[in-house]
Amino acid sequence: MKRSNGIVLGLLITAGVTSCWKSQSDNNTDTTTSSTTHPTDSASTVARMRQPASPDWAKNATIYEVNLRQFAEKEPLKALESQLTRLKEMGVDVLWLMPVFPIGAEKRKGTLGNPYAVRNYRAINPEYGTDADFRTLVQRAHDLGMRIILDWPLNHTAWDHPWVSQHPDWYTRINGRIISPVDEEGESSNWTDVADLNYDNLELRQHMLAEMKYWVKEYDVDGFRCEVASMVPDEFWAEVRPTLDSVKTVFMLAESEDDPSHFRLGFNANYGWSTHWLMREISRGRRKASDLDSLLDANRRKFPSWYYQMHFIQNHDENTWAGTTTELFGQSADAFSVLTFTFDGMPLVYNGMESKLSKRLKMYEKDPIYWGNYGKQDFYKTLLTLKHRNRALWNGPAGGPLVKLATTRDDKVYAFHRQKDGDMITVVVNLSPEPQTIQLTGDGFEGMYTEVFSRQPTELRNAMTFALKPWEYKVFTN
Repeated sequence: MKRSNGIVLGLLITAGVTSCWKSQSDNNTDTTTSSTTHPTDSASTVARMRQPASPDWAKNATIYEVNLRQFAEKEPLKALESQLTRLKEMGVDVLWLMPVFPIGAEKRKGTLGNPYAVRNYRAINPEYGTDADFRTLVQRAHDLGMRIILDWPLNHTAWDHPWVSQHPDWYTRINGRIISPVDEEGESSNWTDVADLNYDNLELRQHMLAEMKYWVKEYDVDGFRCEVASMVPDEFWAEVRPTLDSVKTVFMLAESEDDPSHFRLGFNANYGWSTHWLMREISRGRRKASDLDSLLDANRRKFPSWYYQMHFIQNHDENTWAGTTTELFGQSADAFSVLTFTFDGMPLVYNGMESKLSKRLKMYEKDPIYWGNYGKQDFYKTLLTLKHRNRALWNGPAGGPLVKLATTRDDKVYAFHRQKDGDMITVVVNLSPEPQTIQLTGDGFEGMYTEVFSRQPTELRNAMTFALKPWEYKVFTN
């Protein structure tokens, strides 16, 4: 989803632009150099990055995305507050709320509009509840030891945001006319319901920083998931962390995995898009299980040693535009869920997954989740509880490194172990629709374990044999 500043700059100059995106400064260019073209320079730059501040609670946190519009038939903020105890017991730590703000009416898509078309950054959408409802939600979550992060769309605003008329110079313009965002190739996008902000403008930056700080200071929110982070220049991100941390240390999640410099600039985690897409390809038989090794190796070379990603098989984008869990993964969904919860990153549960969410939730219309009897809740609770208790699964440097274990069918079966401070985890997953019989080989994983789903004690030994059913998984903890 990244847009190249250089491509856009050239395109807009050619078209007669009155304001444009600023290309990255010379001080930042080395952090975004392709590791394929200049692997030594890139690796050296990554090694020099300093780890940003991180709240202590993030070290073993899990995240749950809330699609507020669809969470309940009415008053979703109150409905969410009433579900906090259940979510806490399931093992959720962080609630990521899709945008809570009023939505623009001008050029609106659908009946209710796009939640990412923000008309006012300092108000609650009355469709979701009141200011008092939101304050109560944050306080109740904090009382339970949970955290709230806001989805922050800052690359663009609604066309009827007051800034459009009051500060047109804060927007990207061609021949004096404000434009919608363009895509990464510099072509017109389908984001026709929003107006593109111009971060060349220092006054805009100051105001956007003030808007973000407002929610930390006045509502005590705990951080932000930043929409299309790669489409906003690094110069702005360099200002965000010190501004917000002057109030309290926040958690920052980038909806991007393109730019290693984001970690230097203050983000604690980014999206594991590539892992998600690769898992989908493996589930369809188009890629091998062992291809995960190449991706992990590439990420270790691309990002600093303390990086970690948010891993998922569903989120609001994938659910609405690509498909339900069943559409995307079929019978392999649980196997890949196990991977996302045990890999070296922060796992995400999208609201409704614990109730076997079986429909694509509409983006621009009301389309409430059917909650039923929470048929998958115990499955996720098992994985989330394990994440909390076993230090080997903690996030980033707080957890243990992922060490691949060889099998006799590495193209079909993925196995690894992790250990930290005496805690150990060993995972074996059949990533194919056929039964597999394998030998597990390697060092450092031997010992007595308990398989977390069957709760059966098991001794793991080098060269031991496993017979696995299609898409079967085994998770062993000591």
